[in-house]
Amino acid sequence: MEWDFGALSAASRYKLLVALVIPRPIAFVSTRSAQGVDNAAPFSFFNVMGEDPPIVVLSMDRRVDGTRKDSARNILETREFVANMVDEPLLERMHRCSVAFPPEVSEFAETGLTPVPAARIAAPRIGESPVSFECRLHTHVPFAQRDLLVGEILWAHVRDGLVDPATLRVAPGYAPVGRLYANLYTFTHERIALDPNAYLQELRQRGRA
Repeated sequence: MEWDFGALSAASRYKLLVALVIPRPIAFVSTRSAQGVDNAAPFSFFNVMGEDPPIVVLSMDRRVDGTRKDSARNILETREFVANMVDEPLLERMHRCSVAFPPEVSEFAETGLTPVPAARIAAPRIGESPVSFECRLHTHVPFAQRDLLVGEILWAHVRDGLVDPATLRVAPGYAPVGRLYANLYTFTHERIALDPNAYLQELRQRGRA
């Protein structure tokens, strides 16, 4: 089967892409509005895209009427956000935050999330998250129905015991949830180690493994 993406509707392209490009990491994004309301919402068009500078990329779609969602509006107004990772205990509350609450309503209060002060920015991180990256907006690329937001990581919060402070190696116990599509998610318990190759040796020589 083959498809000409130029001949497909945007809805059809979306349906194919989110079902084929899986699993995707989830950014449980926390922001604070200009009015001081704390917001939390999940986005799976997300990934880390580099280390020098350390950047993450978010893609946030618009509402049907073309207006920006609260997270995108807050980021563009304040130029900061926290990308919180999602593990199994956090999954249900993250899923509840995918509902569109009014701008004046805080998802923290509605779902029992714990807002924790960040180190470098005003927006809070999510206390229940195993990993939180404080970010400052680096670049905004607007599209017709989406906003591409590049954030530079300023600070990382990691739950005690997940990273060896001497080697920076992550413990096997770190198992974030991945997004499939619709209301389907996947766990990341199973790990597969392949034989070392030249690429891995190069990473080790450069201190990256």
